[in-house]
Amino acid sequence: MANLSRELIYGRQAVRETLRAGRRRLDVLYQARGMQPNPVLAEIVARAQQAGIPIETVPREQLDARLGAAVNHQGVALAVGPYPYADWTEALARAAQQDQPPFLLLLDRVQDPQNLGALLRTAEACGVHGVILPRHRAAHVTPAVVHASAGASEHLLIGEVTNLVETMRRLQKQGVWLVGLDLRPQAQPLEALDWGGPLGVVVGSEGFGLGRLVAETCDWLLYLPMAGRINSLNAAVAGSIVLYHAMRRRMGQ
Repeated sequence: MANLSRELIYGRQAVRETLRAGRRRLDVLYQARGMQPNPVLAEIVARAQQAGIPIETVPREQLDARLGAAVNHQGVALAVGPYPYADWTEALARAAQQDQPPFLLLLDRVQDPQNLGALLRTAEACGVHGVILPRHRAAHVTPAVVHASAGASEHLLIGEVTNLVETMRRLQKQGVWLVGLDLRPQAQPLEALDWGGPLGVVVGSEGFGLGRLVAETCDWLLYLPMAGRINSLNAAVAGSIVLYHAMRRRMGQ
């Protein structure tokens, strides 16, 4: 297997969505020898052929050796160029093109790739126009994140910013209201908020929630009611609940 120093997207859904999106440089498709016919695999090969991407059939052990035996690559990997990060203003432009109020997701130091991938998958499913990540002390769009998002990351506009608080203030000047998930005393329940206008949902890190300045910059803070003994949810779960609730309210449901 030649030239595997490039970034490798792995897993059938992640590879298929990367090919469908066509936003990266697409170099080589690797498929494991001896795989059984499958509609998803057939689509992957067809899309690679249509795009003129070389296809190499290799022993499964070579994929295992490159990606690690613990990685569930499902017999396919796609060598690609870097992730095409967008400028955060492109998300506002996309909303305007769709004649919709902006709907954004901002993440404050989410560091676990599985959590980031899960949030990106929910964001794409809920029609979020763009996602904003801090450039430092946060997970980035790696192959593990693409896999965890089932390829949803490839369809999203995701921007990295040096100063999240400054970007939040610039969004507010553009008329975007920012709602942060937090357990501070001033936080309100979901039902207390108006979800219909330009909106950014702000989700904090797994262990510490929102940073102080990030929380202070939000227009509102909200909490999710708990009925059990645990007083908080996983960041991806909490963020997904809020995104889905916002989507339904924005659709008038």
